[in-house]
Amino acid sequence: MGIGAHALDELRGRPLGTTIPGAVLVALAVSSVALACGIGIAVAFETTLWILPLVAIGALLVPVYNLELAGGRLHTDIGFALAWGAFPVVTAYVAQTATIRPEAALAAVWATALSLAQRRLSTEARRIRRTAGAPAADRGAAAAPEAALKLLAAATVALAAALAALRL
Repeated sequence: MGIGAHALDELRGRPLGTTIPGAVLVALAVSSVALACGIGIAVAFETTLWILPLVAIGALLVPVYNLELAGGRLHTDIGFALAWGAFPVVTAYVAQTATIRPEAALAAVWATALSLAQRRLSTEARRIRRTAGAPAADRGAAAAPEAALKLLAAATVALAAALAALRL
């Protein structure tokens, strides 16, 4: 889903400033989302058919969020946190366990909070970097939110490793 989401994001407003042709971005989006859906469908037949509605929701989230469909109502901080934080955690939990339990809800809350922190920090870092005419010292202020983003990423990897070790 990630490749498709980033391809559609780039198609929508070229935030990365690439010159990748639109047709290539569309092909990347369609093929990666289709592949992810195919994997989800295969998992559904291995574990539980309850994954199928989640696969459908995931397939819709990518274009609705990244192309700002529905008037952009989902393209907000909380929309980002729920779509790219909580939803994947709940989906992965159901795919692994074929059920939903309180710990999945707690993990979804964690993912939502983490995604909100990431969004706020990356928005601030981007704003600082893009400030036209700002003195170099002001542009260097982006280092603090960027360092915090790196720490959040490292903390998440450490948490994932701890949870994986717990299951061994």
